[in-house]
Amino acid sequence: MKVKCMAVAALLSLTTALTSQASIIEPGFNSSTLAPNDDESTGAVNIGFDVNFFGLTFSQLFVNNNGNVTFDNALSAYTPFDLTSTGRQIIAPFFADVDTRFAGDPVTYGTGSFGGMLAFGVNWLNVDYYASSAAHTNRNSFQLILVDRSDIAAGDFDIIFNYDQIQWETGTASSSGGDANGLGGNSARVGYSNGTGNAGSFFELAGSAVNGALLDGGSNALVSNRLNSRSDGRYIFNARNGAIDTPPTSVPEAHTFAIFGLGLILITAMRRRQQR
Repeated sequence: MKVKCMAVAALLSLTTALTSQASIIEPGFNSSTLAPNDDESTGAVNIGFDVNFFGLTFSQLFVNNNGNVTFDNALSAYTPFDLTSTGRQIIAPFFADVDTRFAGDPVTYGTGSFGGMLAFGVNWLNVDYYASSAAHTNRNSFQLILVDRSDIAAGDFDIIFNYDQIQWETGTASSSGGDANGLGGNSARVGYSNGTGNAGSFFELAGSAVNGALLDGGSNALVSNRLNSRSDGRYIFNARNGAIDTPPTSVPEAHTFAIFGLGLILITAMRRRQQR
């Protein structure tokens, strides 16, 4: 019995250690701040390098309060529209009605590095929803990072979406239709588009516009899934030669296999002990 208890304790200890990790949000990218607002945007800001977004090269973009960046013009829309049919050039880690006027923290952005490479990032950390209120206790924390991959070819870059906490999905404005807790209505959308509608030029993550799907604990929870990444809450898209690779199917994290393997070893050890 003592051996069994020790084995179980060891397995639980390792499971906790492997599954516990620091926030997926990368530090930095906060040299500039978009003042607390509702539906506003920055002017054109420098990315710090050129990006080839479906054949169009950009060195600047607009940071929009409502969970996205655009290349053509600033975007004030607070009700998320279909990214698979829009005419806008947009990258949206969480397109929804962010409101930072009275509660939560303002959006920050700036240049930095990721994996030793030059990067530009935007932080929507601890952000509130419309109509912002100190009474709201649910907040969202997510991040967009564009990584310079000119080491591969001019204009190549990576798009990274990071999610640490997603507790609301919409605002309470009439066209968004969410309730007082920021739930329901016209839910958030995640993805990108070059605005042409051509095949392969747009993408929406599964769960977009589906009530409850992207929330923590939802059927497509952003914090507990991933794409082209070994970490839950991180989604990576590779923009190469003016196109974005089709995202692969997600696979179990490495620590899942480690835990499974250790479990088998411990079970085998207990059985041998019982046979003695």
